[in-house]
Amino acid sequence: MSTAPVLSTPAENLFEQVTPANAQSGAPRISDEQLYIQYEIQRTVREIREHGWRRIALQFPDEMLGDGPRVSERLAGELRRSRLDRSKKDDGKLRGKQLERPQVDKVADQIEEMELTAENGRQKREDEVEERLTILADTSYGACCIDEIAAEHVDADVVVHYGRTCLSPTARLPVIYVFTSKPLDLDAAVASFRATYEDKTEKICLMADVPYSHHVTPLAELLQNESYTNVFATGVIHDPASLLPNRTIPSDVQEHGPDRLKEYSIFHISTPPTSLLLVLTSRVKNIHIYPTDTINTTCSAIQPAVTSPILRRRYALLTRIPSTPILGILINTLSVRNYLSALSHCQNLISAAGKKSYTFVVGKLNAAKLANFSEVGVWVVIGCWESSLVESKDFYAPVVTPFELEVALKGDEVRQWGGEWVADFGALLGREPVNREATTNAGSAETKGSKKTSDDLGKLAADSDDWADQASDDEPPDFDLRTGRYVSNTRPMPRARPSTQPVTNAVDGMDEAGEAPPSSALVQRAKADLATINGAVSPAAEFLRSKRTWQGLGSDYEVQYERDEDGKIRGATMEEGRGGVAKGYAVGADVERT
Repeated sequence: MSTAPVLSTPAENLFEQVTPANAQSGAPRISDEQLYIQYEIQRTVREIREHGWRRIALQFPDEMLGDGPRVSERLAGELRRSRLDRSKKDDGKLRGKQLERPQVDKVADQIEEMELTAENGRQKREDEVEERLTILADTSYGACCIDEIAAEHVDADVVVHYGRTCLSPTARLPVIYVFTSKPLDLDAAVASFRATYEDKTEKICLMADVPYSHHVTPLAELLQNESYTNVFATGVIHDPASLLPNRTIPSDVQEHGPDRLKEYSIFHISTPPTSLLLVLTSRVKNIHIYPTDTINTTCSAIQPAVTSPILRRRYALLTRIPSTPILGILINTLSVRNYLSALSHCQNLISAAGKKSYTFVVGKLNAAKLANFSEVGVWVVIGCWESSLVESKDFYAPVVTPFELEVALKGDEVRQWGGEWVADFGALLGREPVNREATTNAGSAETKGSKKTSDDLGKLAADSDDWADQASDDEPPDFDLRTGRYVSNTRPMPRARPSTQPVTNAVDGMDEAGEAPPSSALVQRAKADLATINGAVSPAAEFLRSKRTWQGLGSDYEVQYERDEDGKIRGATMEEGRGGVAKGYAVGADVERT
């Protein structure tokens, strides 16, 4: 190339049309009475006043943003009214105390009265401080998660979350959850339940999505009137690691253990997220889903939910992890508690397998973001337990969960996956590492002082969990389970070996065996060796050097500087550049728009 590539748009290419305003949503406007009920205005005001929060962040999902200004106005009005009512009550109490006090004691207690008045005045001034409400219009991650980062940008004391939520434990800020209850035809639900379960003694758990959770208890009462004797109405709790995530479990399951849950069927109101569906399928007898997006006019029996196609797809993704040398870890949350511990857990699993991991902090996932890093063969998402399961086919590399990573990186001897599914990464952190009999037997044999042959060492290396403990000459071959081909570079990271310095003879420089110690002099490596950054092996840099055909704009342009008679680089003259906005720029001193 003789000239540098053009990295800007010519000044004459301007936008002439103003971007049209977004069309207004056609959703019906709810009344003020429905607004108070659906968004639980009174309960929200009561909790804010009880805790004394002054800066409140209101987080709405996209479909509820249209009601955000109205909800904020109603909350501000109710908070103002509650401040006035409390101020009037405090003034009335103070006047009552003054009237009840005898005339003789007024002079003697003058100092006490002054202190009491000053204290009440300070309390009154604190109560009269107006609350500041802020609407969070764009969440950084999923709508079900608490956006603590955006709330901290406005210095909020509390977050009021509206709509359905994953109920993941937060790290820093308190939360007021408003589920925004949705209506449900209980008679139609009872009719479908009756058509689905003919045996009235069958053990059934009633569950519902968060916006429909307030219908569970009334539905259970109606079913008890229908002579169903073993119906358990679940309640909402804040525990994603529960046997029924974020729901209470029957008393007999608490007494006899998780295996007793296999005797229960689940009647779920509204379609659950895919991750919840996989968790429940591996723990209960069967699941029947009552849809709420369509009106069930036929009241026919509901078929059990089928998750085997989803599990087959997830297992196919798992088979790519053992043969992938570079993995990317996506931090998809900064609010869920213990996300840093989950990051360390995934990094340790990957490094112990001899693979390389790179960490990325992202917002909402899309295929274009992840396609920029073609060297990454598999992505691991650390996010809330509902949004970590990505089922989209648009991504160039598979996206898996920490649980799937743990299953795939186990040894061949213990990689036995029976369909169990763990969505919450907090449950993985409490698990104990797997102890293999082969490693234990090898360790006991070593303590006895037995001499190992090369075959024994190779077997021990194959049975070891840690990549650094394996001998390089005895590595088991890796095959791509999809194609059946041998993969030669599945473990690009070198082993970390402790340096052992032999005892040398000060006279002749020989060690005890009569051999010269290895030289510590610097030796220039061949140019085709692994690429390193700051002395550390970098598989990504090696991929950039050897496999990437395009390395960025101007990467193939050699910069040539003008030099004077003495060979020094001549500096370019300073010129005022282009300024303004994208619709019309001004170049230099020219202020006219072209």
